[in-house]
Amino acid sequence: MGNYLVTGAAGFIGSKLAQKLVLEGHLVITIDNLSTGYLSNIPKGVKFLQGNCQDQTVLDQLNNEKFDTVFHLAGQSSGEISFDDPVYDLQTNGQSTLQLLELCKKTGCKKFVYASTMSVYGVTEDTAINETHETTPESFYGVGKLASENYLRIYRQFGIATAALRLFNTYGPGQNLENLRQGMVSIFLAHALQKQKIHVMGAANRFRDFIYIDDVVNAFLSAEKYIKPNTYSVWNISTGFRTTIEVLVNTIIQKLGGKIEVKYEGNTLGDQFGIYGDNSLFKNQIGWKPEFNLDLGMEIMVNWAKNLHEDKNNNL
Repeated sequence: MGNYLVTGAAGFIGSKLAQKLVLEGHLVITIDNLSTGYLSNIPKGVKFLQGNCQDQTVLDQLNNEKFDTVFHLAGQSSGEISFDDPVYDLQTNGQSTLQLLELCKKTGCKKFVYASTMSVYGVTEDTAINETHETTPESFYGVGKLASENYLRIYRQFGIATAALRLFNTYGPGQNLENLRQGMVSIFLAHALQKQKIHVMGAANRFRDFIYIDDVVNAFLSAEKYIKPNTYSVWNISTGFRTTIEVLVNTIIQKLGGKIEVKYEGNTLGDQFGIYGDNSLFKNQIGWKPEFNLDLGMEIMVNWAKNLHEDKNNNL
């Protein structure tokens, strides 16, 4: 039985990771400020501390408990929203990482796995991007995540095995359909269900790499088992497939089976035009591979979202 700190377990990815660890019989504690997550998302059996990970008074409530691994997934996770309050974005991403690494150093925790992002790359060419690509983020969010990666790199000298997982566009059941400024798939799906129309900010030929939630959770668990003391690793967590926004939108419409109006208009500050990731480094080193393609993943997510939408309407 292991003892784990999973920050952000009221959110989309954090809740799924915490649930998997609990099902495996481990002890799990989470810290979450509930700014975008929900209390109901936190799996049964997880000990919950409410607050910010950058708040030392919250970290003090852990009473120097020693964890086998810290999985840090909490933090502001939208490039667009990072422009609203850049200082808060730095605090919730960069400062929180630094203070959690200090906690590991102080208590002797030997592993730290961090949810980074494809946003650290910034503007890229139309080819699969690997981890050696230059990092020139276009948003405050990307800058904060890149800073955190460098904190991890430095803290390896203290005997901590650290890893930054650069997540590409994660989607799946449990994604927040209420937040219309975060999560491309969830935004489009919410538009379609609520308004029977999808408003796309940007051109139809923009492209992304969409990866299903179960594959991402397995990536975190696989990385945690692999990393060794005094090492620092950076890995793309992606499918390696280039999907245009038009294909994504059409897939959503096809899975919903209804007539949905689509409008391409406007743009999003700090957004990348197109990016998809080369995942061969992680696949070759870890033995992990994504199990879900977009068609299967969207089938599962759309069915979940339709049931959720119907239940909500029936309770009105």
